[in-house]
Amino acid sequence: MDYIMPFVPESIKSLPVHMDFVGQKRAEKTFQMIILLFGAVGFVWGYVCQQFSQTMYILFAGVLLSCILTLPPWAMYRRNPLAWHKPRPQGDGDGPSQASTPASTNQQKSKKKK
Repeated sequence: MDYIMPFVPESIKSLPVHMDFVGQKRAEKTFQMIILLFGAVGFVWGYVCQQFSQTMYILFAGVLLSCILTLPPWAMYRRNPLAWHKPRPQGDGDGPSQASTPASTNQQKSKKKK
C-alpha cells in the first residue's frame, strides 16, 4: 500500500475517512430503516404483482441507496468528534507500577485472606 501513496493526488489524501461514534449509530439506524422500508414495500409490491423478481429489484434499490447514504463518512456523521487527552509524559521509561495493576491488587488481597 505504501508504494501507491506517492501517486495518489493530495485532493484525494485530504478527504476525511473517519466517522464518530454518534455518527456510526446514526448511520446504522439509517441503514436498518432503509432496508426495512424497502423490504416491506418490495414484499407488498411483489405480492401484488406475483413477481418475486420485483421484490428483489426493490430490495436491491434499497441496499444501493443505503450504501450511498451510510458508507461514505458524510459531514452529518462527523458532528461529534472525540476529545482526545494529551499524552502523559513518560517518567524514567518504567511502565506502570506493579502495585497499581488490578492483577497485583487481587493477588495482595488473596494473600491477606490466607
